[in-house]
Amino acid sequence: MRAQWPARLGTPPEKMLSGVPAHVDGLMLGIAEKAGAHHINRDRMWHYTEGIENWNPIWDKHGIRILPGPSSLWLDARGRRLPVPLFPGFDTLGTLEHIMRSGHGYTWFVLDRKIIGKEFALSGSEQNPDLTGKSVRDVIGRARADVPGPVQAFMDKGVDFVVEKDLGALVRGMNALTGEALIDEDELRREITARDREIANPFTKDLQITAINGARSYLGDKLIRTAKPHRILDPAAGPLIAVRLNILTRKSLGAWRRTCPPASSPRTAPRWPGCTRRGRRRASAAAGSTATGRWRARSWAAASSPAVPRAVRRRRRSADRPGAPGSAPPASRESARRQARRSTTRNRSATIIVSSSTVNRGSPSASRISSLCQNSSCPARHSATDA
Repeated sequence: MRAQWPARLGTPPEKMLSGVPAHVDGLMLGIAEKAGAHHINRDRMWHYTEGIENWNPIWDKHGIRILPGPSSLWLDARGRRLPVPLFPGFDTLGTLEHIMRSGHGYTWFVLDRKIIGKEFALSGSEQNPDLTGKSVRDVIGRARADVPGPVQAFMDKGVDFVVEKDLGALVRGMNALTGEALIDEDELRREITARDREIANPFTKDLQITAINGARSYLGDKLIRTAKPHRILDPAAGPLIAVRLNILTRKSLGAWRRTCPPASSPRTAPRWPGCTRRGRRRASAAAGSTATGRWRARSWAAASSPAVPRAVRRRRRSADRPGAPGSAPPASRESARRQARRSTTRNRSATIIVSSSTVNRGSPSASRISSLCQNSSCPARHSATDA
């Protein structure tokens, strides 16, 4: 991950937790590349910004991700609030980029017991015994508990957690945990007070408070996912909690280019020896989604039976009026209308058949449709009877 870290994110953090076991090391990417595979998108990675060290690790640097609700106050390493819209659970990639520009590889959640009890969920099967055990009773018990058991275990044993009754002790614990006195108590108190002041304001301009109220407008989030808005410094909601958040890496999102480019790929795309036209068509069929196939078919049908321009239709209608210059006799005019309806039916049937057949030009299905077509004006060659 460090070797492929993208330049747009700056320098990778000194400390990164791992969301996968040690044997998931990505070595096959390099081995395949040396064997001749074309490794693409190597700068795309899957990271989380809410990682905490597992107090009971299964592998080295075992990290657990917090799936947070919207109420925690998110601060950088110096105790300054992250900018809008970098709220808990909002924009992971934007938050990661901001953290890397800050010069520190970690951030902080500051919250209280009421928030952590309702809004903290942890990733990992061992952190969710109620779900892995398929116990409805335990799932309901989690929703009713003051603080779920796995979360309480991290509060008691997790190295990234600081739990104190007052803000001064909390700041001292945060600075002691990092070994740097980066957080000033007075500045942190101002940040929290400014947030708490907006709780009672029905016309608040604090967008995080607005997001909290919006989340609680959904009954499911209101009942089990989002804490009732309250002041973090309210003693009744305590004790205060600070959580150091590390970068948690999951995997690389790079891949290998397929060995045979699709037939629709640009001419500049590399070609491999033995890559036949049939193989390219198969690559197109394998790579294209249903939506892509429908789009191609509809585009083909539109090209096969173009719509009549509005100006032409207007001239035709005016010419059909009795007594209009150039109008045909009644019998000829009725015959022309019947002929127009038959032509329209044929064109519509062509559109229906081609649009419903998500095939590439030259495939067996396309050849079968072409052989059935009786509309000489349509390259797709199919008839109303077959529709």
